Amino acid sequence: MAMTLRLDDAEAEALRRRADLEGRSMQEVAREAVQLYIENKSKRELLDNVLDSEIPRYAEALDRLGK
Repeated sequence: MAMTLRLDDAEAEALRRRADLEGRSMQEVAREAVQLYIENKSKRELLDNVLDSEIPRYAEALDRLGK
């Protein structure tokens, strides 16, 4: 699926500089950034879900450790 990414001038220039520095296309750099964002968000959401379910389970022990 194709899409158009609209960047302001500063964002476009920063992306262009990064792509030039890495010897890659702007599209490659932008696609990698999107992939990393999705991976990081997914991992964070998974961790948040685990913590939300496990912290109450160990609340008493954590409270005692904190004293």
